[in-house]
Amino acid sequence: MKKEDWEIPSNLQPDPSDYSFDLERALKAVVSLKTYVPGDAFTANTLGTERAGSGVMIKDTGLIATIGYLITEAETIWITSSDGQAVPGHALAYDQESGFGLVQALGKLDLPVLDMGDSDMLKVGDQAVLAAGGGRHHTIETRIVGRQEFAGYWEYVLDDALFTAPAHPFWGGCGLIGTDGKLLGIGSLILQQGDGKGHRLDMNMVVPIGLLAPIMDDLLTYGRVNRPARPWLGMYATESDETLVVGGLADNGPAEQAGVRAGDKILTVNDEDIPDLAGLWRRVWSSGSAGAEVRLRIERDGSPKRVSVRSADRASFLKSPKLH
Repeated sequence: MKKEDWEIPSNLQPDPSDYSFDLERALKAVVSLKTYVPGDAFTANTLGTERAGSGVMIKDTGLIATIGYLITEAETIWITSSDGQAVPGHALAYDQESGFGLVQALGKLDLPVLDMGDSDMLKVGDQAVLAAGGGRHHTIETRIVGRQEFAGYWEYVLDDALFTAPAHPFWGGCGLIGTDGKLLGIGSLILQQGDGKGHRLDMNMVVPIGLLAPIMDDLLTYGRVNRPARPWLGMYATESDETLVVGGLADNGPAEQAGVRAGDKILTVNDEDIPDLAGLWRRVWSSGSAGAEVRLRIERDGSPKRVSVRSADRASFLKSPKLH
């Protein structure tokens, strides 16, 4: 189902009278993004060549904050406002560590801007709205139901992620707006969690906006954070029965080239035990910067095996955005 053909049920939409700020105006700062990626792009097979999501106007120069996977290797970007304005955009920056992406509108958009709020002050139970491009009909009233570490299978860890429920069905790049009308986070994922009674709770993982301000100048200047890249293995790992297992490998990535296979159990990294998925990635990153050797001890078909992987800079595998 296309986002534009779908609405949040009216009982879950926010009531403007419940908010002390101009909710309708704030929601106009949230735009729709449509991106097109070349078929030979590194992420084309995993993320697709056509991607759709949202972004939030954060500067009156046309700067939009979104989630990075929407714009990774994007050759063409279209930005559409809730009132039908449409202009092209440029993929300005992507921070691998936080997950944030920045888009620059290449045409004039007569839209309000959301100020960035203090996401550090959010507490479990706090009310907010999670808005996709399209106005109030694409906005859900939600609450913070958790804030804790999050580890992703794609070599990603957030020390303090936000979790919201009810979940927004079109979460990618959504804007989390607090009761003060300020931007508190950008939507990244939808997750399911059981309550132990056979019921499933759907929730969104949101990247706190507090992670963006410290890296903003670098992203605007260099397109990435100006520090040595982390070592990247191109290895997708999952936790299964308290064991870390290789679930897949990036084509021609460092781990695949070193002989790691899907199904391998990961026992140690650089001879250190691994407590969990987040611990796995942190052990890899502690090896040094991109290019560092990462020593894995794995188990394959019941037998232990040592594999040395020469890590790489993930960004070196990606197509750079075309200059406009």
